[in-house]
Amino acid sequence: MSVPVAYVVRSGLVEGTHFGSAVVVDAQGKVEWSIGDVSSAMFPRSSNKLMQGLAMVRNGLPLKNELLALACASHSGEDFHLAGVQDILNAANLGTDSLKCPPDYPLDEIERDTFLAEGLGKASLYMNCSGKHSAMLFTSVLNGWDTETYLKPNHPLQVACRETIESVTGEKVEHIGVDGCGAPLMSMSLTGLARSFSQFSGPAADANQKKIATAIKENPQYLGGTRRDVTQLMQGVPGLVAKDGAEAVYGIGLGDGRALALKIEDGADRARIVVAMSVLQKVLGVVSKEVERQLDSQELFGGGVHVGKVIPALSI
Repeated sequence: MSVPVAYVVRSGLVEGTHFGSAVVVDAQGKVEWSIGDVSSAMFPRSSNKLMQGLAMVRNGLPLKNELLALACASHSGEDFHLAGVQDILNAANLGTDSLKCPPDYPLDEIERDTFLAEGLGKASLYMNCSGKHSAMLFTSVLNGWDTETYLKPNHPLQVACRETIESVTGEKVEHIGVDGCGAPLMSMSLTGLARSFSQFSGPAADANQKKIATAIKENPQYLGGTRRDVTQLMQGVPGLVAKDGAEAVYGIGLGDGRALALKIEDGADRARIVVAMSVLQKVLGVVSKEVERQLDSQELFGGGVHVGKVIPALSI
């Protein structure tokens, strides 16, 4: 059961409460601290992309640096993101018509407004998961797997993703759903998700996990975008690896192998941000100006004037 994790305080009055769950594990994946339900199956949404990326690297995906980060991304749809997706597709000798993610506008509001002002319509290329999809297609081409059915749960690529997720989290996949981008979505517990970030970020990471973590840490703008909180967090805390997901899921790993995973019940990103920063600061002892900035970033306004903010409710 989820518990209160953040309060919406306007003009001194609590007008709303966000519920959620969160867990911290040590470098061995053992739970050090938790609130709410951290053992039941949940969908990690895009926070699982490092594991999907690992499955592809294990099956020969040769991408390096920013393109590997893009393969694990929920990108904002900025020009460099779209150019990177094209580069991956070109390497696979495929066109954008091979992408099976749904047509969409860029995730970033500024980019979306620019597209609308220019009269551009939705396209699969612009969809925030197109980096992952292009990498899935490239991996399929390299292995001689069918590119028309790469999103089917029984496709060799998706079987590899499931095997990788189970090996990294130490849990069996109990449920398979469909993610927003159309890819199979495989369940795990919040503890399993935290355990995965511990593996990628910590000293026990294997060569392929280190390759992915390094690509993300060196190119965080490709994982998110220049205006995204997840990118700014990685830029502000050296050695940190993070990935946000829909429905306010968040996974964060530190260089010493400790890791955090959380989910906000109502899917509110404003609560995801402040709760994650609070746990980083108070439980994990991370001292950072960026953490402080994001902890205080979810302001409320009335008549154009600051009148309150979203604050963490954790009692630690």
